[in-house]
Amino acid sequence: MTTFTSVTVLGAGVLGTQIALQTARHGVPVVVYDISDDAVAAGRERLAGIVEQYLGDVGEDARPDADAAVARIDFATDLAQAVAAADLVIEAVPERLDLKRDVYARLAEVAPADTVFATNSSTLLPSAIADATGRPDRFLALHFANHVWRQNTAEVMGTEQTDPAVFERVATFAEEIGMVPIRLHKEQPGYVLNSLLVPLLDAAAGLVLRGVADPETVDTTWRIGTGAPMGPFQIYDVIGLRTAYAVASASPEPGAQAWAEHLRTEYLDQGRYGVESGEGFYRYR
Repeated sequence: MTTFTSVTVLGAGVLGTQIALQTARHGVPVVVYDISDDAVAAGRERLAGIVEQYLGDVGEDARPDADAAVARIDFATDLAQAVAAADLVIEAVPERLDLKRDVYARLAEVAPADTVFATNSSTLLPSAIADATGRPDRFLALHFANHVWRQNTAEVMGTEQTDPAVFERVATFAEEIGMVPIRLHKEQPGYVLNSLLVPLLDAAAGLVLRGVADPETVDTTWRIGTGAPMGPFQIYDVIGLRTAYAVASASPEPGAQAWAEHLRTEYLDQGRYGVESGEGFYRYR
């Protein structure tokens, strides 16, 4: 039996559905919440695609395991119903501080008093959200990387108010569902992974915006020069261009604003969101 026995994931996006699958694969029932029937329908379709990605990595022999995991996942549009039995809620809604704070304020009113809350935010500090949760001692960050089953780090980062016992429970749970817990000893924007990754992505974006090189050339250079399996624009496609846009548009830096505008006009307005839509900087269908 795992440390937490009933998990709710808020947000049926790419990472939310991956987190749900990874958790359910280890025997834990999961409810995935989103705001509308349309969002839930899109989440179900996304989950089916993620199962195929997972099987493409691990092989068809794992299909019975994946099918059993999917059977443990329910979807809901009623927040109170979605969290009624949860002892852990993992929030994976878009990277907007106002949105996350609003979600937690509503969540605090309906979740059981002892439920632990964890944000999957990749950029926001949990201390910026903690007071909205109504339970700052049982709130922290649990950050998963895309392709959860393969890039299986789980960064655990609390605030000064997080109960150390809660921190360790969450880190233990991450290990129980096949992740490698990365314990951060203090708050750090971008955690460990994105503190290393974001400067690379920003540098790549700058090269394209200044007309120095196209995305394919940048990626080829990085792969040959470092031996990395993917270049920065392939990574952008995996992260999702909507997420990249949200992060860039929230920054006051002129370069970030220019990159956000480039993503919007050249990709998002054409429905090119990255791997999730089948096309971003590259085509996947």
